[in-house]
Amino acid sequence: MSVIQPLFRLLCVLSLVLAGSGSGSGSGSGRNASVSHEYCVLGAGPAGLQMGYFLSRSQRDYIILERNAGPGSFFQIYPRHRKLISINKIYTGRRNKEFNLRHDWNSLLSDRPSLLFQRISRELYPSADDFPRYLSTFVKELGLKVKYGADIGTIKASDFNGNQGYILTDQNGVSYQCSVLLVSTGLWVPQQVDFLGSDLVEGYESIPTDPEEFKDQAVLILGKGNSAFETAQSILGRASRIHLYSPSPVRLAWQTHYVGDLRAINNELLDTYQLKSLDGLVEGRLEDIAIVRREKDGLRRRMAKKRSQKSTEGKEQLYLTLTELLDQNGNNISKITGQNLPGFHTDNFSLRQPYDRVIRCLGFRFNFSIFDGSARPPQSSGARGRLPGITAWYEGRGTPNMFVLGTAAHSRDYRMSAGGFVHGFRYTVRAVHKILEQRYHNIAWPATKLPISQLQSWILRRVNEASGPYQMFGVLGDIILLRGSYCEYLEEFPLQALPQLSALSGRPLTDQGLLVLVMQYGLNRTDTLGPGRAESEWTKAWRSNFLHPVLYYYNTLPTEKDMRQRPVGWPLPRPEALHHMVEDFLTEWDQPISHSQPLRRFLEHCLQTDLRAFYAERSIHRRFQENGYLRKQGIVGNSHLWQHAREAGLMADHQRDITPGDDTSVSEYLKHAGAAVVSTMNFDL
Repeated sequence: MSVIQPLFRLLCVLSLVLAGSGSGSGSGSGRNASVSHEYCVLGAGPAGLQMGYFLSRSQRDYIILERNAGPGSFFQIYPRHRKLISINKIYTGRRNKEFNLRHDWNSLLSDRPSLLFQRISRELYPSADDFPRYLSTFVKELGLKVKYGADIGTIKASDFNGNQGYILTDQNGVSYQCSVLLVSTGLWVPQQVDFLGSDLVEGYESIPTDPEEFKDQAVLILGKGNSAFETAQSILGRASRIHLYSPSPVRLAWQTHYVGDLRAINNELLDTYQLKSLDGLVEGRLEDIAIVRREKDGLRRRMAKKRSQKSTEGKEQLYLTLTELLDQNGNNISKITGQNLPGFHTDNFSLRQPYDRVIRCLGFRFNFSIFDGSARPPQSSGARGRLPGITAWYEGRGTPNMFVLGTAAHSRDYRMSAGGFVHGFRYTVRAVHKILEQRYHNIAWPATKLPISQLQSWILRRVNEASGPYQMFGVLGDIILLRGSYCEYLEEFPLQALPQLSALSGRPLTDQGLLVLVMQYGLNRTDTLGPGRAESEWTKAWRSNFLHPVLYYYNTLPTEKDMRQRPVGWPLPRPEALHHMVEDFLTEWDQPISHSQPLRRFLEHCLQTDLRAFYAERSIHRRFQENGYLRKQGIVGNSHLWQHAREAGLMADHQRDITPGDDTSVSEYLKHAGAAVVSTMNFDL
């Protein structure tokens, strides 16, 4: 029986009792009222609304609680300079909706083809004001159940008939009880670093957005992410000097393939830095600095002789110094002399000139403060602890029946994939909903039953149009459960949860094994724009650098230990067989020689089945088998390929006595032929 059903009945009884006692629980509007739902979704941002859609479609009892007066309130304020960096590419030359979502980074998933962000804006980089409008349209047209003005101040765990549930209390004392809590509050608490003089620093969340207010001012920005560069770019034509300071060098999204790194739309300051026009980037620990006021009469004479600061006459200026240069207690910053500044000790110190303003642009963190000890998820081990720690299936660690959605769940793929952004987490939310359906309602993960003869064409369709694995590369993958003459195809399963596949999906395994289809970038570190940056030869597909499909074949399900011990940078453990489909400039994996034929041979090896389609007499089929096709001799009867292998240095000249006609086993044949013939099949893994 479903766990959630008896819990929900218990909650309903409690709700009726409270309602009968005059608590006003029916409306949830009276003080100290109490209402109950199967699911409480905390936050009406894009992740919360996406989950609301799936819960509504499956006819579950849910409520979305939002503290503000409308959905997507974060985007009413941020980004401060009102330009989104999420791509809204409308014209793709295709009519395939699924394919087009690969290049639509703002729309949420629904069964309404017209409910796309392009209804609101047709700009490639839209205005931030457009996104709350889109979310409002999404709520209205789908009739989602959202309660606005419910500012949840505390969340406690509670025992509901032996199962952990949660009680959320808002500013009016109204309690919301649920068996499953879905947290989609995003990240909105400004990230700060405690250092001396931090009270003299302005925050990204409150700086003026009129560039004229920075006219002829020297500005120091703490941070080198998109918010820092967005701020710098907005004042680039007004400020006299802009410096960006943080521990790490700038990371460019087009180099790292991580969309959270600096995007080109914000990086104009890199030009003025590299072309020496007064702006620049500096690295250093934020914990070691102090921001101090200028002591006009205490500075050394040689510093007073520097060029006049006409823009700051009558204004108090700020200096960056190091805590080690202050007094031993490190807290006396009221009287600063020249000896307390780095420029006194190193006359060419990069940041020796004073600043008119110092701005903090360090991003945001999760709001842990509303959770009491019984319900608080731990801080993530990565991302400087800014995110909650969650399992591979997005459940809070140590907080059963609490799932984290959206940007707040980015700890699972931080700096690796797109799970912190709308075009990524719309798919992880869908995956979580499938997990909820299985755990609480005994509805197995949706699967397509396919004859083995159709598997290759199905895989090719997925790699050429599926948007989920394309956006959540290395995180969500398609699982193919082999059942002999047929298979079950599961789409977009969380790869790190593969050891728990049967429990989470409700789909048992057999001794036939499984295939996993993943989209991933190569691990080769190359010059992103330099020569040799891409691989076009299918025989070297394993060297692909850009996004491309990879197939893993396992005889048995990987264990937790296997996952922990997987090679660095790999999304999965070493399989029995591995196949890379060579990267394609057009991201179209549909060519017969480079894509289809190597894929078919890989599948035939794993399945030990001839997957070719025949249209002649059945006896011809037997003749091909008798001639050794299934001994992996079907595509090697081509002297050109053998010659290519020798010219490429993949085979020595003395190996020319090994010919395609030799009756060798596949492993013996591959040992001599290597990648030149079978591309990426590695039977030694």
